[in-house]
Amino acid sequence: MTDLYPSRYPVEHPDRIQLYSMATPNGRKAGITLEELELPYEAHFVDIMAGHQYEDEFRRINPNSKIPTLVDPNGPDGAPIALMESGAILLYLSQQKAGGRLIPAGERHHYEVLQWLFFQVGNVGPMFGQFGHFYKFASDKTSDSYAVERYTKETKRLLAVLDAHLEGRTFLVADEFSLADIATFPWVMALDFYDGKGAVEYDSFANVEPWIQRCLERPGVQRGLSVPKRPSKD
Repeated sequence: MTDLYPSRYPVEHPDRIQLYSMATPNGRKAGITLEELELPYEAHFVDIMAGHQYEDEFRRINPNSKIPTLVDPNGPDGAPIALMESGAILLYLSQQKAGGRLIPAGERHHYEVLQWLFFQVGNVGPMFGQFGHFYKFASDKTSDSYAVERYTKETKRLLAVLDAHLEGRTFLVADEFSLADIATFPWVMALDFYDGKGAVEYDSFANVEPWIQRCLERPGVQRGLSVPKRPSKD
């Protein structure tokens, strides 16, 4: 099994879940879930700015060259399993490793969590990410304002969906902190990094920021936000 692990990232505890990640919105989802579930794991910092995710050994565990990536030495059938895609990782950790924790009890709530998880994966992540790219990083690379206008409008629309749903609610599903919240709030927080709150009129969505703050009150969330830690340059 050791040949599954990329050699760039030495493994000290081969019996534990191995997380390969960086504290991006998607990366934070995995770290927060591991901390909330109190699962034993080892975290490895993948420098995506340096292109380490494109190395052959990393592509062996994630052919799509993205983070987060997870390797569990004790998969469902007892054999190691490597997983890509943050949504799949969150569901795996909850359902396979923690008895369904972070999914409120009841079949209705189960599917509501899936609904909001897929809403984030299919809408919030892609649209907020494109907004950040064009608004912060590529605004000087194109003379056409269409992309910025399109993704600003779509980000505002998605914030409105969240805001309306959060009216009178503590969290997204069953008033319990769940995978739905873990998946979504790091992407909303990324608007700070993009310097984009003004552009999307963030303050007009009165229910969103209080929800973010409720998520941030959780000790597991606070621990998970910085997983994995960036190596020192000593």
